[in-house]
Amino acid sequence: MAKGTPVTDAERQRVRELHAQGKGRNQIAKLLGRSGRTISDIALECGISFAARAGQVAAATEVRQMDLAERRVRLAENLQADAERLREQMWEPTTVWSFGGKENTYEDHTFPEAPADVKRTLMTAAGTAIDRSLKLSPPKDETGTEEGVALISKLMSGLTEVYKAQQDQEADEGA
Repeated sequence: MAKGTPVTDAERQRVRELHAQGKGRNQIAKLLGRSGRTISDIALECGISFAARAGQVAAATEVRQMDLAERRVRLAENLQADAERLREQMWEPTTVWSFGGKENTYEDHTFPEAPADVKRTLMTAAGTAIDRSLKLSPPKDETGTEEGVALISKLMSGLTEVYKAQQDQEADEGA
């Protein structure tokens, strides 16, 4: 619809109907070809609110974020396992092969452990997996430092309040 087109009674009625069906403001705006602001104005005129729906959307968003966080933790665990498997490959027997020469002949040789260039490649891949794992699920501070700082901060705030209260009481008694 063209900007500034007057809202019709039929549109007002349609907004009421769609709202009663549980549609959100943005859905209604899209269906009617109006802006979200216009739909909000119509809703205000009609005495209807989208506030209850906002709570549902917030709850759904929170659930989705928790699901994504869980998936990130699982992915981080898988990446950590990948890094461990890659590291183990450095110390396992490794077969190196090549095609070469004028006749393009195949040759292979098995070493008791991976050659240096293969180890370097495995370490790079393992390092990348570990790095991504740590970014997805950073380790928590298990020293208790954060909790200790928070406890001391609360304690200092409480002591400051007690001190101020005593100072105020002494000032009142002295007056």
